[in-house]
Amino acid sequence: MDDAKTALITGAGSGIGAAIAERFLSAGYRVALFDINGKAAEETAARIAGPVRRIAISGDVSSEEHVQLAVLRTVRELGPLDVLVNNAGIEIYGTVVELTAEQWDRQMAVNLRGSYLFSKYAIPEMRRGGAIIHISSAHAHVSWPRCPAYDATKAGLIGLTRAMALDHGRQGIRVNAICPGYISTPLLEKAIACGEVDREAMLKFHPLGRIGTPLDIAEATLFLASDAASFISGTVLNVDGCLTAQGL
Repeated sequence: MDDAKTALITGAGSGIGAAIAERFLSAGYRVALFDINGKAAEETAARIAGPVRRIAISGDVSSEEHVQLAVLRTVRELGPLDVLVNNAGIEIYGTVVELTAEQWDRQMAVNLRGSYLFSKYAIPEMRRGGAIIHISSAHAHVSWPRCPAYDATKAGLIGLTRAMALDHGRQGIRVNAICPGYISTPLLEKAIACGEVDREAMLKFHPLGRIGTPLDIAEATLFLASDAASFISGTVLNVDGCLTAQGL
């Protein structure tokens, strides 16, 4: 193996995760793209031309077996692990009365348990130090109607970020979180189409006058993974077009 760094990115088949994977590949990282939709991960991996090695792995972030095998395969095929991006997430709308217990549990499993599991198995493989970035949400700071489970999981990621940063800093592992505002992704378009989100109202939430792009989040993630951020850990970076600064 050469000195190229290796990144493992969850939810890399589409949206923010795909943009992060593409940006890391273009920056010369070896990349493992993990997604429950294996075909989507493969298509994302194939979209970027160039000699940098990449693998697509299909699995469920809430499955301990899938996670453990994914980390082992990443290290075996791409080399020592340097960066973990816990991006995979789902959102199911409904009040606590409307949500079924299964819907609540599924959001907890994907959004929070998945980040715990990947961190659990990735950290022992970060033998030369590294960076872990949790993709949280503006929902960690401010709430919207009918999002209790999603809000709870994204706020939970902030607590997880700080605890992990304290626990693993001596190992040379930095842990940070990014809180995106509204980002133009298939998940957002689905929410707009089903009437859960109003596009015009959403634009007004952002004083910068636009919603974000997946590349906005990818660039911030690459920065937090880089040596330029070597003294940043336990931090929450809002990439939200000034949304949460309004105290909405």
